[in-house]
Amino acid sequence: MDFLMSGLAACGACVFTNPLEVVKTRMQLQGELRAPGTYQRHYRNVFHAFITIGKVDGLAALQKGLAPALLYQFLMNGIRLGTYGLAEAGGYLHTAEGTLSPVRSAASGALAGMMGAYLGSPIYMVKTHLQAQAASEIAVGHQYKHQIFPPQSWKVALVAAMVSGIAVVLAMTPFDVASTRLYNQPTDAQGKGLVYRGILDALLQTARTEGIFGMYKGIGASYFRLGPHTVLSLFFWDQLRSLYYTYTK
Repeated sequence: MDFLMSGLAACGACVFTNPLEVVKTRMQLQGELRAPGTYQRHYRNVFHAFITIGKVDGLAALQKGLAPALLYQFLMNGIRLGTYGLAEAGGYLHTAEGTLSPVRSAASGALAGMMGAYLGSPIYMVKTHLQAQAASEIAVGHQYKHQIFPPQSWKVALVAAMVSGIAVVLAMTPFDVASTRLYNQPTDAQGKGLVYRGILDALLQTARTEGIFGMYKGIGASYFRLGPHTVLSLFFWDQLRSLYYTYTK
């Protein structure tokens, strides 16, 4: 669970910060190995870069490389924080007397960070290539022509659904947990719940007794259900609509 929660939390943040990563990548590649004043500055500052990218490449370009960025964040932070959490839970960070050891803590953090960075490095490279892709008039650095999925591919819809699903499950899982428990609670002869008075009471009781993570039980199953469910719903809707119009003409 430590791996999953750490990875999903980082992915949720990545959805909102990826545009800044695109801007950072392009500004760092601008004028590579060229003396100041000898090249055209397409991006004068972070705000100018946002406007330029949105105007020339389109607003969608501000989320370039989002798919590998999410995978990188999930792997790196899931491994880094999850491994450190396991070390802490196993008691490896404490001395024989039970006190926290700064040396062991630092060593465990460094080892966990190295593992996450090493395993995530290939994905980070792909992310950088995609984020650097730009129209010729504002291109900086070497332009790799990677294409993860062909246009109109069902895989594009699946990735989009999985990406948007991060924000959805983070926002909705506590209410989903409360809803499940309200439906499943025992009732009296009049059908009134014996455990929870309502959704707010269910949320409060869960948070007080089980902590914040108790409100996110089943988040992994919710996330991996949401993306395929969305894609399949759209697929069947499109097929049924096509059949309807075919036989009603």
